[in-house]
Amino acid sequence: MVGLPAFAALVLAGGWSAHLGMRVRDHLEATGAALVRLRAVAGVDDQHPAATALAEARWHAAEARRLTGGPEWWTIAHAPIVGNAATTVRGLAEAAAELTDVLAGVREIATPLLTIGSHSPDDLRHRLAALDAAAPVLDDGVSRLGRALSHLAATPGGTGLDRLDEARGTALAEIGRLRGLLGDAADAATLLPPMLGRDGPRHYFLAFQTNAEARGTGGLVGAFGILKADRGRVAVEHLSANTGLATSPVPVAEHGRDFLGRYGAGATRMLSVSNLSPHFPYAAATWTGLWERQSRRRLDGAVAIDPVGLAHLLRLIGPVPLPGGQRVTAGNVVDLTERKAYARYPDPSARKRFLIEIADAVGEVLPASLPTPARLLPVLSDMVSERRIQVWSRHEAEQRRLSGTPVSGVLPSRPGPFAGLVVNNSAGGKLDYYLERALDYELGPCRGGLRSSTVRIGLTNDVPQRALPSYVTGRLDDPGHRHVPGSNLLWVSLYGGLGARMAEARLDGDRVAVIRENERSHPVYSVLVEFAPGQSRRLEFDFTEVASGEPPQVPVQPLVRPQRTRVTQDSRGCPP
Repeated sequence: MVGLPAFAALVLAGGWSAHLGMRVRDHLEATGAALVRLRAVAGVDDQHPAATALAEARWHAAEARRLTGGPEWWTIAHAPIVGNAATTVRGLAEAAAELTDVLAGVREIATPLLTIGSHSPDDLRHRLAALDAAAPVLDDGVSRLGRALSHLAATPGGTGLDRLDEARGTALAEIGRLRGLLGDAADAATLLPPMLGRDGPRHYFLAFQTNAEARGTGGLVGAFGILKADRGRVAVEHLSANTGLATSPVPVAEHGRDFLGRYGAGATRMLSVSNLSPHFPYAAATWTGLWERQSRRRLDGAVAIDPVGLAHLLRLIGPVPLPGGQRVTAGNVVDLTERKAYARYPDPSARKRFLIEIADAVGEVLPASLPTPARLLPVLSDMVSERRIQVWSRHEAEQRRLSGTPVSGVLPSRPGPFAGLVVNNSAGGKLDYYLERALDYELGPCRGGLRSSTVRIGLTNDVPQRALPSYVTGRLDDPGHRHVPGSNLLWVSLYGGLGARMAEARLDGDRVAVIRENERSHPVYSVLVEFAPGQSRRLEFDFTEVASGEPPQVPVQPLVRPQRTRVTQDSRGCPP
């Protein structure tokens, strides 16, 4: 972790300290090497290499902490010239020892989770029990790593020894990364047992979003079902096309005045416009309210998934046969559900039956096909980070914990630089399968408590030149007039940071008027943009933002094609 040059100055404190300094160096470097090996073998089935690497790292880290904790090192740390370097070395030793102790505790509680099967009811009950036991250990580990980060961050970062300063920076980054992973695991261990029916059956509204027609949370809800979880076993019931959920004559949820002013009362009465907002809990509460009004059955929450999320799951469970003999796979499910189905089934009812067949087939094999946690967790992590799965719980304690995680789909309302692009399809077609998005967020230096920033948005209607089904290209927004087939209309919104004020907006270089609204304390600037087939449009927004040292947040709406995002910032004059 720290090389020989970092100790050269310490030796100058006296020959009597040279041997001590070399020993500390050797132990810290051995700790670092063992942790690198541990990371390399962490996902393999054979646990012996990981156990060996962790035991070695833990021993060397403990020795480095012991050697830097005595009176001799205290003397060096209080000596002129070399004191800062010695203090930072001591901080590295403390952090390494704390990290390896936490990892040892995590490995002890993780072993049962990795070895328990996943198919029989007893296996599932044992796994839920193991998660229950793991939750307090993981929470404690998050707290310990947080304290280690604080203590190391308080050590001198400019010791005059480049190798030492670099080692400190690397350690801070790695401990921060591991603390984040541990926090995600702690959240899962706390939430999964009750939400998977540890204490009795749970029922959730399961929404299948179609990103080919963009909505704030991802896409139009094309189909839905009721997900039942009971002591770890899950099943999908009541699969239906979106036409199976009736419009309510009265609102079924209350989301506040800003929501009503921006989206209208219909967004709390109709499934088709229920998820215009990117804040997933709004949509989830409306979905459950619509179902409960229709069925008179209370739900415990809501879950949303999209075809890209299904593709992630199919990477794990493999091809799934459909009733007609075709197979749905990770490689074809997105194209099959969001493009080919429209050409294959001109009758919307037939197409919706086909989509339900796919959902039913995947749901049928999923519970019995999930692999070990070592293979499952990385895929779930991808789904969560891309917002391909979003979850809301009606139970207040669970939702409070969920809201701090990416899976919640919460539009955050904390201070700091923020640029969130959200598009909603206003044409009523399915052309957003071909939508290309790019966002460039440029933050200037801070002066007088403010900073100037510019957000540049590029949108391209990359529709192919060949003829497409009228259901895909139809313009329900303006059915009485002719439009070029393949043209599209998008409601484009940019969410700014708390306290941000827009100075000017431009569309294709010309100033444009925008509608300013608010949502969850964010200023929102919106404009309707028309796209000809193959056309690219460029929106630019100039902002004055509150000066902040917080990292910029750029949430990405989960559509079919990924958004290209670039963030550049000048941190001069900004708070630390």
